[in-house]
Amino acid sequence: MFSDVSWAAFFPSALLLAATPGANQLLALRNGVRHGLRPALGASLGRFTAFTLMVIAVAAGLGAVLTRSAVAFNVVKWCGVAYLLWLGLQTLRTALRAKNHPETEPGDDEPKGPEEEQEAPRKAPGWRLARQEFIVAVTNPKALILFAVFLPQFLSRDAHRVTAPLLALGLAYIAVEFCCAWGYAALGGRLKKAGIGSGTRRRLDVVTAFAMWGLAGWLATENR
Repeated sequence: MFSDVSWAAFFPSALLLAATPGANQLLALRNGVRHGLRPALGASLGRFTAFTLMVIAVAAGLGAVLTRSAVAFNVVKWCGVAYLLWLGLQTLRTALRAKNHPETEPGDDEPKGPEEEQEAPRKAPGWRLARQEFIVAVTNPKALILFAVFLPQFLSRDAHRVTAPLLALGLAYIAVEFCCAWGYAALGGRLKKAGIGSGTRRRLDVVTAFAMWGLAGWLATENR
């Protein structure tokens, strides 16, 4: 299985691809700034759950359906565009709400009353953040095509069985992606520990929102 893979070529390529800023990596950075390293890493499990499902789908041959079907590609693509636009809007609303209501906790969905403020530290945002990462990953058809087209390039030509090597490559890519996600989340966590002001957090939210909209526009113009 391992001898059927060109690992020396795979890891540099995977690292370059995983380290490139994208929607999920921006979320990891923002979550690190807003909530700290641990919650940001916990949220990234939503992304890796989606990636694991994609790797299994590709190994089972389902990735070819998306690469060959214009209808399937466009359905997933426009779902991804809609969610990125919505997520950018929500992020911008958070920035504007924090500006107008300084007492609101960063990342909360609504201003809190006194009783809710006392309960807030016990309410972990993990599930909500993980759900965001999962949806961003699973509604990006380029992510699935990445696994369907990128991974097979590193299989040797004389490989007779591709399922197991593809699974190995997919898991290896997820490991590389996790290291990069840790880097983005750690940078955000370090900024949080450095005590950056609310103004800096608002500016980061604004930049993240426009980046999400930019990625949505890029995805909207992508053809199969």
